[in-house]
Amino acid sequence: MIEILKALEFEPFLLSFKLAGITTLILFVISMPLGWWLSQTKSKFKPFFEALTALPIVLPPSVLGFYILWALSFNSPIGQFFEEMFGIKLVFNFTGLVVASCFYSLPFMVQPLQSGFESINKNMLEASYIAGKGKIETMSKVALPNIKPALMTAIIVTFAHTVGEFGVVLMVGGSIPGETKVASVAIYEFVEIMDYKAAHIYSAIMVIISFLVLLSVYIFNHRQTKKFGNM
Repeated sequence: MIEILKALEFEPFLLSFKLAGITTLILFVISMPLGWWLSQTKSKFKPFFEALTALPIVLPPSVLGFYILWALSFNSPIGQFFEEMFGIKLVFNFTGLVVASCFYSLPFMVQPLQSGFESINKNMLEASYIAGKGKIETMSKVALPNIKPALMTAIIVTFAHTVGEFGVVLMVGGSIPGETKVASVAIYEFVEIMDYKAAHIYSAIMVIISFLVLLSVYIFNHRQTKKFGNM
């Protein structure tokens, strides 16, 4: 077992964590105003935007990955623009993985934040508006501090979901060592060559990571519930 551990390359895990960290940070910035707007808007188009946001949950990863690959390739206007204007290729590299991961993990950040904002006492928000605070200030200084469990859930689950991505990242990034070969892709390749010992170790590490992530979410939420229950 020790010899197998020494022979394994853990670079795919580091790459997975790097991808998950960057994706989570970007989605936090994007999803905060989006989740706030979805929780407060009375627009008749709200169901449309909610369905659009949740679409990555129900779409097969191969379908989503294919359309992202097509949209970012040089054959598309977006891919041509970035390559001609900035010399940036958006497929089969780490940049493409980040873009694809942001699309794929978007609902895992938006939905907990939206639910958290919707659970806030409306009187608290109205009091903030009456005090002269704008929507942005109300969101950041009043609403955000009162949705800590939802915020923690959004961040941790988004990070864990990105670490475990496979279909989308394989479609958009392929398997380039040190660039796009994340842990899930490495496991797939171990199975392909029937190196089941390595696949078992990599998979076990992923199981442990996933369990610890979920455990931390439940412990945090339980403590927050108990804290507010005693107030």
